[in-house]
Amino acid sequence: MSLSNHNNSDELTRLVDEHYQLLFRYAYRLSGDRADAEDLTQQTYLIAQKKLSQLRDPRLARSWLCTILRNLFLKKVSQKNSSVSLSLTFDLAAEETATQELTSQELQKALDELSEEFRVPLLMYYFEERSYKEISSELSVPIGTVMSRLSRAKSFLQERFSEPVQDAAAIHT
Repeated sequence: MSLSNHNNSDELTRLVDEHYQLLFRYAYRLSGDRADAEDLTQQTYLIAQKKLSQLRDPRLARSWLCTILRNLFLKKVSQKNSSVSLSLTFDLAAEETATQELTSQELQKALDELSEEFRVPLLMYYFEERSYKEISSELSVPIGTVMSRLSRAKSFLQERFSEPVQDAAAIHT
């Protein structure tokens, strides 16, 4: 569906209202920095505004916006030619339910310890809601590799978050 300029503005406003918090959290998990996350989120909406006519199905807006944001971040990382690692995250609502005392900063610190090869698929799976097949295609790796990386990333985070409890128990015994 082709949108007029007025409709473009209304549609962009709707997209911002509906997806801003998700995109900001995703950008923060990728960058590990609040200011960078704000910049990435704003840049995502600037690109979305220019390319809104490319969004044929409004039901795909979340995935479309997440893809724009991820590509912006990866471009920024590659331009820096640094070994900045990407940050992974679980769906925050599910993660906060599972580990109620885990703060956002603690989660980010743990995610920063993961290498890019494990963080990117995890972000794609939880934030972009991509299937294993879609992740495999997007990253040009076999589906088994995607499954393995997701499993290893989840295991790492589960072990990482259970360590303080085990250490505390060991100290008191």
